Amino acid sequence: MDAAAQEDFRLRLLAMRTELQDLEVMSAEACKPVELDQSTVGRLSRMDAMQGAQMAQEASRRRQQQLGLIGGALARIEAGDYGYCNLCDEDISVGRLGIDPTYSLCIRCAEKSI
Repeated sequence: MDAAAQEDFRLRLLAMRTELQDLEVMSAEACKPVELDQSTVGRLSRMDAMQGAQMAQEASRRRQQQLGLIGGALARIEAGDYGYCNLCDEDISVGRLGIDPTYSLCIRCAEKSI
């Protein structure tokens, strides 16, 4: 992979990281525990709020996981290892990285690990 393609992936990863961090800040309020005061909110409203909070917490967990993958990809770029499979050290196709620039395995190794 040439330096220009690697820089494009780096910029894309940074943009993805910024977007996820912004979403995390915006959704922090939705992840807070639901107030269980029955005098202010009815039972069904509380159940709906609790479900919404659980969904927000799961979305946050997935964003944190994706942020970890992005951090790993950025570290591989800095180390000069980006674009190479972590298992077999073969090139990861640019098309595969175009789908998800956080991939760390070539298609062959990814299929073996399933």
